[in-house]
Amino acid sequence: MSENCPCGSELQYSVCCGPYLRGGAYPDTPEALMRSRYCAYAQQNLPYLIASWHPSCNAQNFAASLEESFSNTRWHGLRVISTEVLSDQDTGYVTFFARFSENKQQSFLHERSRFLREEQRWYYIDGTFPPTGRNDRCPCGSGKKYKKCCGQH
Repeated sequence: MSENCPCGSELQYSVCCGPYLRGGAYPDTPEALMRSRYCAYAQQNLPYLIASWHPSCNAQNFAASLEESFSNTRWHGLRVISTEVLSDQDTGYVTFFARFSENKQQSFLHERSRFLREEQRWYYIDGTFPPTGRNDRCPCGSGKKYKKCCGQH
């Protein structure tokens, strides 16, 4: 029996992100690429991460520091908050919340990632960090106010 995909989709890895990370297919949506990148981080798959960045990002330039971070980082969960593909159909955004620990210190990443599609293939470009007010609902999905949840860290 196959395990559920680390990306949190509740699908089996073999039919979710597995084909992308094995190189058998390319993600067909920004969300699928974002989920597969999460899996690549969780599985420490540097070649996939580098290949999923847009060529203009020159990801090879920071490959060594990324690889170095693998030994101290563990990923614990992903929550996709929203996805959007613009009317040009070649620009997309995914807002997500991911939990991780680095050097055994719990943390999270709340990002709005930008993706571009070129020649029918999606690439990660960059991300911004949406502001979260102390009294906003926590992006982790707990339903609590940020200040009473992840904002305490």
